Amino acid sequence: MTDNSTATGRFDIEAIANALPETATTLLVDTYLTNRPEASARVFRVYRPTPPHYHATCDEYLYVFSGRGTFWMGDASTKAEFSPGQLLFFKRGTVHAMPELFDHPVVFLSIDTPRREPTDIIFVDPKDGSPETFMARNAGAE
Repeated sequence: MTDNSTATGRFDIEAIANALPETATTLLVDTYLTNRPEASARVFRVYRPTPPHYHATCDEYLYVFSGRGTFWMGDASTKAEFSPGQLLFFKRGTVHAMPELFDHPVVFLSIDTPRREPTDIIFVDPKDGSPETFMARNAGAE
């Protein structure tokens, strides 16, 4: 299903995850499932550890579809391992990071409420990246 404006849909997450590229120059590559003002849903693959950052406009729900690594929310003292079948949730403005990736591919099903603009990524240390280095769609490399 490619029309993400429809009111309903059925999505094969495994097929979508398998279609994501093996490598990327950005930290992640995503595919939208839905993209509505109320919420957006995406499948994304993470290619490298992700520095501390936050999103200013939405809450984020991350369902771990595949892969394993560490993730923290709020501050580094909360670091814990994630694995398939877990759901990570954090409110808008919550600093979070993914410092280690153990098993690949690391793929998440993400629900953002309300919809998150792809450029809503604020790195705690601006030297760590920008919207263009974070996500392929922002770099013009969808």
